[in-house]
This record gives sequence, C-alpha cells and structure tokens, in this order.
Amino acid sequence: MSTLFNGILDGDVDAVVRALRGGEPAEAVADGETALYRAAVADEAAIVRVLLAAGADPARGSGAEGGDLPLCGAACGGHAEVVRALLAAGAHPDQEEVYGFTAMAWAVRLGHAETVRVLLEHGADPDRPGPDGLPPLVAAARRGSTPSVRALLEHGAGGLEDALREARRWIGVDIAGAVLRGLLETHGSEPYEAVVRRVREDGGITVVVDLLREDGAPGSGNEQQTGHAAIATLLETALGVRTPCEELAARALRCGDPDLDDWTEAVAALASRADEETFHAAAAWCAGDTILRRSLGASVLGGLDTFGSRSLPLLRRLATETLSTPGASGVGAAGSPASGPVAGLGAAGSPASRPGGGEGGREPALAVVAALGRVGDAAGLPELLAFAGHADAEVRRAVGTALTGLVPAGHARAVDTLLALSRDHDSGVRDWATLALAEVPEDTPVLREALAARLDDPDPDVVAEAARGLAMRQDPRATEALAALLADATPDGTARDTALAALEFVRDERVRRRLEWTTPRCR
Repeated sequence: MSTLFNGILDGDVDAVVRALRGGEPAEAVADGETALYRAAVADEAAIVRVLLAAGADPARGSGAEGGDLPLCGAACGGHAEVVRALLAAGAHPDQEEVYGFTAMAWAVRLGHAETVRVLLEHGADPDRPGPDGLPPLVAAARRGSTPSVRALLEHGAGGLEDALREARRWIGVDIAGAVLRGLLETHGSEPYEAVVRRVREDGGITVVVDLLREDGAPGSGNEQQTGHAAIATLLETALGVRTPCEELAARALRCGDPDLDDWTEAVAALASRADEETFHAAAAWCAGDTILRRSLGASVLGGLDTFGSRSLPLLRRLATETLSTPGASGVGAAGSPASGPVAGLGAAGSPASRPGGGEGGREPALAVVAALGRVGDAAGLPELLAFAGHADAEVRRAVGTALTGLVPAGHARAVDTLLALSRDHDSGVRDWATLALAEVPEDTPVLREALAARLDDPDPDVVAEAARGLAMRQDPRATEALAALLADATPDGTARDTALAALEFVRDERVRRRLEWTTPRCR
C-alpha cells in the first residue's frame, strides 16, 4: 500500500501531506478505491479537506465500476463533517451513484439526521425519491427518525399525508420483532441466535438486532429507530390535524420517558392548544393513578401559558402530594426542612443521606418544578423551595432554573435556598443557582459575597455567572474575573459568551473597551 493510503488508514494528516508533497497524486487509487473515497468512508474530515485542496475531484466515482461516490460513502456512515467538506468543495448534493442512490437516500434510510440536515442546507432536494420510490419524508417516517423528519419539514418537504400514514402504521409495533423477522426472511432457515440491544440516541431509542451463527460468529444485523409516535404528532401538527387529547397522552405514556421525543412532542402539541378541553384533560391527569400520568398533567399545565392562574393551585397541590409521598421526594415526609439552610442540604450544600430521589421520585418532581417555574408566579415559591433538598441533582438543577427571575426582593428564604444550592456538589446545580442569585432584584452584601465566593469555582460556567452578577451590581471584583474568562475560557464556549454578555453592565467605558478587546489565547 502506498504511503498516502497508509496515512489515510492511520488517520495521520501529516503523513498524507508528506505523501502528496512527495509526488503521490490526490486522485490515487488502491484496490479500486480512490484516496478521497477511502478517507470519506473512514470519517477522516481533515484528510478529506487536504485531498480536496490538493485537487481530488469530489464528484469522481470509486469502486470497480466507478459507481461509489465519496459523498454517498460519507452519508452511509453518518459522517456529517466529511459531507460538509465535500459539499463545500463542489460535490452536488443530489448526485446519484450506482443503483440510483443519493447521499440523501442513504442518510434518511439509515437515520443519520445531522447528515440529512447538512445535505438540505446545501441544497439537496427534500422531495427526491430514493431508488425504492419513497420520498425522503416517508422514508424517514418509516425509519422512525424524528430529527430527520424535523429537518425535512423545516426545508419544505412534501408528502406529509403519506408520511403520517407510515408513522401511524408503526406506532405500538414490536420493533425488535419486526426487525428480527426481516432478517430471518433474508437468511432463510439457517439457525441463528438473535441479540437485541436498545440504544438511546437522537431523542429516542434505536433497536439494534444482530444475528449470531451457531459458532458465535456474527452474521448480519439491522436496526430501526422508534420515534414513530413523535413523528405522527409532528406531522399532525403540520397538517392541522387535531388529535384527541387521550390519544396524545397514550403516545407519551406508552413511551414512558419524559426525556424522549414521543413524550415531549405530545406535550408540545397539547400545550400549544391553550383551550378549555386541554386544560381540563391535563387537570384530570394531575389527579391520575400513576406517577407518569401525573407528570404528564403537570408538564401540559406548565405549558398552557394563558391558564397560569388556574393551573397554579393544581400544581401547588400536586407538589404537596409529591412531597408527602414517602420516599418519593427525598426531602422529608411532608417537605419539612431538615437541619441546615435548605431542606435536605447540609452545610456545604450536598444532599443529605436519606431515601428517595430515584426514578419514582424524580419524574413527578421534575415535572411539577418545571411547571411551577413556567407559570412564574411567586405564590408557588413555598413548594419550589421545598424541592431544593431533593436527593436527585437533576431536580435541584430544575429548582435553580425555576427560581431564575422569580425571586422577589426581600425574600430571605428563597435567597438562603439559592445560597445553599450555589454550594452544591453538582456543577449544574451551582450554575443555575448562581444564575438565579445574579437575577435577584436587590443588592446586598450577602448576595455580593455569595457571588464572589463562586469566582474560584472549578466550573467556568459558574464563574461566568458569578462575574455577571457582580458586574450587574457594579462590584469591582467582576473586572478581573471577566478578563480571565475572556482570555482563557474556551473561545466558543458558554462561559465566554456569558462573560461577553456581562460587559453591558460595565459602566467604565475604558474598562469595558479593554475587556471587549480581550482575545482568547491560542489553545
């Protein structure tokens, strides 16, 4: 093998550059494959860019018949950065390779949503059918890739009715069984052992089925995503179809995970209605007989913005019930405070050793805390503060998020709660609590010292929020902290962005100008 292809195999950009400078052509071929195709399939974006700069043709086919395109090879693997590089160098997004496949046809059918989005951004036809005759939106619906469907809808893809029928056809289907049956139909009667894995990715679950031969050697495999309910909800919304509340609730509850698309899309569709029917349905779910149904009710109520005053008492009652469930809240039998500044928190802000805080207590707590935060009424502060000692860090983070911009001046208990949360062992909790402290509409020595204490935090995002809070109060300690963040924080990170946003509070024009001209150090 040539030095060039060895460099590609090793992922060694310098070796590739040396080979090209030594005279090997960028269009070199080994075993029928072009160097560019080999690098594209291997997901070597930097090497692809070097080859393109050296004259490799992004449209040249590879393989025995010259029918395999670098763009399609990269799309098959979901190598979005390689796809981006090839398109920037002039590859046509809809160029066909052998058997009529395009990069979009591969990416949609294999569920590579980021690649789908890159292709669409570079002009790929969102309606061009694949070799099986299916338009991209229908193929994405069959695959169960919610992010691919979102991208296609954003770029005006057609065929919504057909895609909706396809998505609905798969709702409730045993995906693992369907994939396995397809594999067995292909491989006949040869004995195989099936191994099923469920991989959490792209807002859903991907079901992977592998067939193993009798000797344990791998046979073949296939996979499919499971976001069909979310896709149906998205398409119904786009078509103006009003799906019954209970049907949307069933989709969310069947999924059973508030972090997955099947749940979040159902909640978003319900919350967008803002009508009496949906309000009464959500209120009934808050009194449901399962944790998930009550969580769903809270999430929908929190999103019904125009019903805030009517939702608040329901959410407060649900919060009290959640707090009083033994072992579910992690903050005591009735949300009563433990010793220390915040219920369930020790002097350093770490969670006390007590039962609860698992999935059974986390989901309803997260839902009701987030909902109270969205309603944004200070009358809900007692219930929000009672969750600050929850054993689950995600719930404590949600409390900090909910309290941001909600704490009125002079509310000592809320400030004490945030002070304790700003010392939490979890960096995310400290980050949100520090942000909430910065937003408290008062300026006291206690607040300033609490913010200053976070300037030495190991998490730069926490430091940035503390510096912003001090800058808002014209505290001179903000200047040095902002200068350090602007110089040393990751150039495209959130900490530097927060520091830049804080400059609007620096009144001294000379200091502000110096900070604005502070450039990141090379890393």
